[in-house]
Amino acid sequence: MNIDAIQLSNTEFEGKNNAYLLRGSETTLIDTGVSMPRTEEALRKGLADHGLKVADLDHILLTHLHEDHIGLAGSFQQESGAVVHAHPTDAPLISRESEAVDQFREQQRAFFNCWGMPTTAQRELLDFMKHHDELRGEPPTPITHTDGDIITLGDQQLTVVHMPGHTAGHIGFAFETDNGTALFAGDSLLPHYTPNVGGADVRVSDPLESYLTTLYRIRDTGFIRAYPGHRYVINDPTARAQEIINHHYERSQRIIDILSKNSAMDAWAVSAELFGDLVGIHILHGPGEAYAHLNHLTNNNLLTEREGMYATKSNAADRLDDLFDHTAEL
Repeated sequence: MNIDAIQLSNTEFEGKNNAYLLRGSETTLIDTGVSMPRTEEALRKGLADHGLKVADLDHILLTHLHEDHIGLAGSFQQESGAVVHAHPTDAPLISRESEAVDQFREQQRAFFNCWGMPTTAQRELLDFMKHHDELRGEPPTPITHTDGDIITLGDQQLTVVHMPGHTAGHIGFAFETDNGTALFAGDSLLPHYTPNVGGADVRVSDPLESYLTTLYRIRDTGFIRAYPGHRYVINDPTARAQEIINHHYERSQRIIDILSKNSAMDAWAVSAELFGDLVGIHILHGPGEAYAHLNHLTNNNLLTEREGMYATKSNAADRLDDLFDHTAEL
């Protein structure tokens, strides 16, 4: 399989988005970056460097709903007639179905209040998100695939891997090489950052549990290589997945320690202890991440929760190991 990474500037989120170009009897693009003039220019140039133009695209595969991955998909679909592919859980938001968008925004506002986010912070965040709606560009019309589906791209095939956590409908695409199975990982596995859970998609039920299950699957499958949505190729996905598992174990340890030294706290207060003052998208991601851990610890009877306020149980620290398979060798 001929794989070419086209790196796109993006200062709004994790930075350095990757779009992946697959060339065979049909031409495929995996993710598209945000809908911004400089991003579009870079993506068109990346195609031109390989003797291609947007009109040559046959397929556009989208890993998940975030604007830094789908922003140009709609306009490129219109220009090329390419088939856009996504997971059915994220597809209504990708195509911006009004009912799905309204419900999602209502869920977000409900969680902001549940987390204890102050009104001023909510206003700042909503203004930020409204400004960034333009990064989504024209909505595409995707067809959908679920876990295990085979997508045939001319003489090439990819297997859909559902990897929820960062979003409910996040998918990757696995393919065989001479040395083993590789993975287009989207934001489920990043080389530099740990993908946000909890705030990145409030639709995910027990977001940390969902994401840990995804990480265990990546680790235990033994992929030989992962092509992430940002930055550089991950040459040992098993080790990187284990690093992120360990990171979340340590974060839960810290949260238990914070709660053991304080009276009951909401997600916003715990977030402040973890991350300090927040601006921009981090106003969403900080308390969302705190909530993901608090919710997971509560569901597993290490914390108590009442009206959005969390307190630790006396044996929480001793029982934490039971929730994380964090002892595997890196």
